[in-house]
Amino acid sequence: MEIKIVSEKENPLLKRRELNFQIEHSEIGSTPSRPDVKKAIAAMLKKDAELVFVRKFETKTGTHMVLGRANVYDSTEQARFTEPEYIKKRNSPPEEPKKEEKG
Repeated sequence: MEIKIVSEKENPLLKRRELNFQIEHSEIGSTPSRPDVKKAIAAMLKKDAELVFVRKFETKTGTHMVLGRANVYDSTEQARFTEPEYIKKRNSPPEEPKKEEKG
């Protein structure tokens, strides 16, 4: 999985960096998951994964290429205040299914 930052914009008012990225994933075949992309962007920028929020994530039909947008915040407080709830849910790790006890 190869990530390339297409464009980057500093937004001082919201204390974040807004990234447009492109991922080439021909070696892994399937589209990478959102948490994997979030971790890869965080590692690439040397930031904590809690500060990265993937806003848009779209695979181009018939290709092994993903185009997307992400916001990288300076602090978790600013991210909690700025990002909408549905984006926070999309970027949180998947919940484990609850096992029902018999008996």
